[in-house]
Amino acid sequence: MARVLAALHRAFHRYVLARMGTCFAMLCASFLLFGLCTLNLVFSVRANVELVATHGAQALEDGALRQFIELVGSAVLGMAAYVVFKACEHRLVHRVTDPPTSSSYPLS
Repeated sequence: MARVLAALHRAFHRYVLARMGTCFAMLCASFLLFGLCTLNLVFSVRANVELVATHGAQALEDGALRQFIELVGSAVLGMAAYVVFKACEHRLVHRVTDPPTSSSYPLS
């Protein structure tokens, strides 16, 4: 598991954070994914809990437990998208605000 995470980390840096265009595209995509995953999430979880509180085991048998697990999965996916968004934002902000170095703009 640690090897897989390390490989993903290296690939994310190599293919996303190192290229400003790709980084900006990933920033936009992760922002949209975060918004979609968290849209009405609080209301859906509250409605699910109220359904189980009202109807008990019958609601769980009818799929309320599965729906709750899907809502938790949506929350986890939304948080992962938020982390990717913040990483890309951090990289782009530092690229814009850090003073240029001589290697940033090679002389012809």
